[in-house]
Amino acid sequence: MSTLEPEHLFRITWPIFIEQLLFILMGTADTLMISHVSGAAVAAVGTCTQIVGMVLLIFNMISCGSAVLLSQFLGAKRNEDCAKIAALSITINLLIGLFMSFLMFFFRDEVSVIMHLPTNVSPYVDTYFRFVGATIFMQALLGITSSMLRASGFTRVTMFVTLGMNIIHIAGNYLFIFGVFGIPKLGVLGVSISTSMSRTLAFFVMFILLIRFVPFQMKVRDFFHPHWDTIKRILAVGIPSGGEPMAYQISQIVMVSFMASFGATVLATRVYVMSIMSYVIVFGMSLGFGTSILVGHLVGARQVEKAYHLVWRSLLIALSLTFSTVGLIALFGHSLLSVFTKNPFILHLGSTLMIISIILEMGRTFNLVIIQSMRAAGDVKFPVMMGMIFPFLLGIPLCYVLGVSLHLGLIGMWLTILADECSRAIIMVFRWRSRVWQDKAVIDRKQSITINEN
Repeated sequence: MSTLEPEHLFRITWPIFIEQLLFILMGTADTLMISHVSGAAVAAVGTCTQIVGMVLLIFNMISCGSAVLLSQFLGAKRNEDCAKIAALSITINLLIGLFMSFLMFFFRDEVSVIMHLPTNVSPYVDTYFRFVGATIFMQALLGITSSMLRASGFTRVTMFVTLGMNIIHIAGNYLFIFGVFGIPKLGVLGVSISTSMSRTLAFFVMFILLIRFVPFQMKVRDFFHPHWDTIKRILAVGIPSGGEPMAYQISQIVMVSFMASFGATVLATRVYVMSIMSYVIVFGMSLGFGTSILVGHLVGARQVEKAYHLVWRSLLIALSLTFSTVGLIALFGHSLLSVFTKNPFILHLGSTLMIISIILEMGRTFNLVIIQSMRAAGDVKFPVMMGMIFPFLLGIPLCYVLGVSLHLGLIGMWLTILADECSRAIIMVFRWRSRVWQDKAVIDRKQSITINEN
């Protein structure tokens, strides 16, 4: 892969956009197909997805740490160090993944109790985690390999693998949910089987392609030799980087537990709206990923001025796309929701949430682009500090007041998320403009770094 420059933004970003879009399509297909089972099944899978998302954030700590290091070391042309970082990151994520699989499988019954889920939702949660929980370690491996390919600039490779994974997943859903070709109708169990199977196959393909395409060669001993200096570097970036989305995800789970008291219909409404709004988030998310890859390479090559201006350019593009898309979705919200359900309560409430989302998603876009770029530059502690303060000191208390005490329900939750996203967006803009991140690079600018073999 040649040296990445700001003008490569589109080349890097469009495959990421397609890849993220495919993930969203897979989620939409899940929701649409499961809606044929029952509303309780939709609420259960939506809740399970929230839990799985939090677990994936644990894996993403290592993925993010290794991706930032790889981007900067590749920019500095230090391929031998990249090989050690990549191999060790895979081993660490495998060990963490196996531990999480153990917890999710053997303690799956506790999820419904902790989240106070309705009794008609709980059996579906147990069924879903039986397979997805046991195989969650495969998602840990898939996440780390795909992040390393993206950090190396091979975003089209991950896009095509994701396409294949989606095809297998949707085909599996169709077979197991609707019971075609003599296969019994398995409902939520079928969804969990197809989810686990598609991601397992995707990892093996991704790993083979990682070995083939990246500009560094991993050695077998690097997978088992604990390079402690490398581990410290990965964790120094990964833990703070994962802390911000982890705090956000935990706050979301707490808010959902507040909403559980309003019943399965309200939880299902949230799932439907989030499924649709995901098509808005994908613009900021993909441009954030693409920009962060370039920022990492530019910072590693000591071209910080290019990195600074690149972020503003990417942000302008992301905001334009987000505003156009969320505006159209809000305008046709009732019709879009009717694809999933004909329940008048859900149609009315969901349409209201989409109108609120016009402002909410603009704030989220600022955070998706700027925070990703700050991490890539090595400025990882400030976003996590803000990510801890706002969700816990503002988000959860405000959601309880608006959603529960004032009986606004999901509308209160949406207004809370709006306040959180927009407040953090203002702070992140000032942080990037301050250029504090320029002195946070993980690479020593004066000395060559060789990872300790002992």
